[in-house]
Amino acid sequence: MTYSDSKFDLVIIGGGAAAFSAAIKAEVYGVKTAMIEKHVLGGTCVNVGCIPSKNLLGVGEILHSSKNPVYPAISPCTEAFDFTRVIRDKDNLVRFLRSSKYNDVLSGFENVRLIEGEAYFVSDKVVTVNARRIESDKFIIATGSSPIVPAIKGIEAVDYITNVEALSLKEKPSSMIIIGGRALGLEFAQMYSRFGTKVTLLQRNDRIIPDHEPEISEMLHKYLVDEGIEIFTGVKIVEAYQNNGTKFVKSALGATGNEQIFEGEQLLIATGRKPNTLDLHLENIGVRLRENDGAIIVNSEMRTSASNIWGAGDVLGAPMLESAAAKEGSIAAENALTGTHKRIDFLSVPSAIFTSPQVASVGLTESQMIQRFGYCSSKTLEMNQVPKALTVNQTKGLIKMVVNPKQNNTIVGVHILADLAADIIHEAVLAVKYRLTTDDIVDTVHVFPTMTEAIKLVATSFKQDIRKLTCCAE
Repeated sequence: MTYSDSKFDLVIIGGGAAAFSAAIKAEVYGVKTAMIEKHVLGGTCVNVGCIPSKNLLGVGEILHSSKNPVYPAISPCTEAFDFTRVIRDKDNLVRFLRSSKYNDVLSGFENVRLIEGEAYFVSDKVVTVNARRIESDKFIIATGSSPIVPAIKGIEAVDYITNVEALSLKEKPSSMIIIGGRALGLEFAQMYSRFGTKVTLLQRNDRIIPDHEPEISEMLHKYLVDEGIEIFTGVKIVEAYQNNGTKFVKSALGATGNEQIFEGEQLLIATGRKPNTLDLHLENIGVRLRENDGAIIVNSEMRTSASNIWGAGDVLGAPMLESAAAKEGSIAAENALTGTHKRIDFLSVPSAIFTSPQVASVGLTESQMIQRFGYCSSKTLEMNQVPKALTVNQTKGLIKMVVNPKQNNTIVGVHILADLAADIIHEAVLAVKYRLTTDDIVDTVHVFPTMTEAIKLVATSFKQDIRKLTCCAE
């Protein structure tokens, strides 16, 4: 296949998870495809998201466990660590994965060509890249997202950082203020606290991770505070400023509105991410956007309001998950290229927060179930009731199962706070996806002892008191 002309069967704008998933599908179908990327390949996840952040969280986990061993017979170790080396090793990992999983994969495609540059739409069938016209009858927009910086008085004069810069600091800060109490804020708060930074976290809502079950929010809050992280909820940010390099945040706290000034060597803005749609000139082609965040509006088949244009990934807004983006990209390409009508079951898409203990969730929360149907049944089991957790002294957390009591206790949601929660959740994903009941889970033999057995135990608790059962009860 030659690429001497500028006409393609499919044009993918973006080079992250959603874009690559779409490109893989296009390669399978042998479709002449252009992938347009203005930055580096790999998108958020491999460059400034999942991979580097989890690598640094892993370092923090080792540091914390060495200083706080879970077995009393092991003496704490307080050896210092090389922060600069940690960042350098993380950078090497990112470069390796970007090369092996993105550049090398793309170079092996026969039908997909990379075009470097920024694309914007001239019409619904033409984009311009570096003053060059690229034509196609079908487009997939997968341009990802960028950090949100809220409107705070004085913030433009402050040398703040976002999650991007927080992954590549040259020196470990002695103190850090973090604005934001959801996944991003919590992961970086614990990461840097375990590195030895004094961390103060400011959250606008009355609790951290407010979209999760309140039991999980409250318990995780306690664990983080116990580790030395200062957390303030119900905070209104009044002003930000800096003096001699030190950052200051003036805030009004709680119902009283009492003002307090926080100071830190670094100020991390971790208030979420926004879809990258601003420079695409979508007004030229009638692609509709959500008013509140500028996300592209798509139907259940990933098609936009322009009939020949699909969207996938973070550019669609929540859920901004690498796994969801990959699925969306694949489905968008499948529907665009073959005319099928595939859809995503978002109810069974899991999410995780990689604090320690981890938070993992799939399906409806108790409040969502009640809002949607007007009724609900749920059970909560603390991890200290799970034999494996007791065996290895990892008893922090809980598991909560939400079921539909009018449909034989069909499982509609599972929410976990525990070590390895992000791994445990996958049995629950299948339960929600295939509409299994609590009896289906109880009737399934699990390996003993395992942390995943928590799902069987919480399912059992709908009919029996777990405290009155032996470890090996059916």
